[in-house]
Amino acid sequence: MEANNRNRTIALAGLFQCVEGVVQIATRGHVDSELLESCIRSVLHDGANSAESLYGGTHRLQTGFRVLMHQLGSSGLAPDGTPKNIEATRYAISLLYLEKKLYNDSDMFKQLLANIEKAQQQLDFFDINHSNMIARLAEIYSENISKLGPRIMIKGDQNYLANPENASKIRALLLAGVRAALLWRQAGGNRWKLIFSRGAMQKEAQLFLKNRPE
Repeated sequence: MEANNRNRTIALAGLFQCVEGVVQIATRGHVDSELLESCIRSVLHDGANSAESLYGGTHRLQTGFRVLMHQLGSSGLAPDGTPKNIEATRYAISLLYLEKKLYNDSDMFKQLLANIEKAQQQLDFFDINHSNMIARLAEIYSENISKLGPRIMIKGDQNYLANPENASKIRALLLAGVRAALLWRQAGGNRWKLIFSRGAMQKEAQLFLKNRPE
């Protein structure tokens, strides 16, 4: 994959889209089905030949681009005047950190890839959003990512968080978030790019939002 600002923007939008899914479940008890599918797709479709094809096209990342615009602004407020979601920022940073630990643990990384490959074989029997697929990805997250530590503590309504189906979706989204963080690395992303290229990525995200298909 070419290391450029376009691909880094797509990767970061993918990360923020996964984070937004977690926030939706934790605070509302449900997640947009198309958002969830695009995130799960990025984990289960390994034949993608470009960053955007991992998610089914940039039109499937509109939420991620909007959240990116919201979270990367220098002000404590979003363009619409609403405060930034501090928890969303924390989740994103935690996922970037977990991906770095995973990347440096070759044995765990190989095990993760093997488990994902097995999960991909289940697509012959289940749709991407099927509860069995979500549960399997959640299990992979628990087995391979949670063990790396530290665990990401999700804040929200405990009634929603205690629901087993919601818990599985959150873990599956966190796994997809780690996948997006790996995409960020593959596109040349690092801490300095995150600090000093915010404006460039916001402009790129604006273009994606402006040119989205009707």
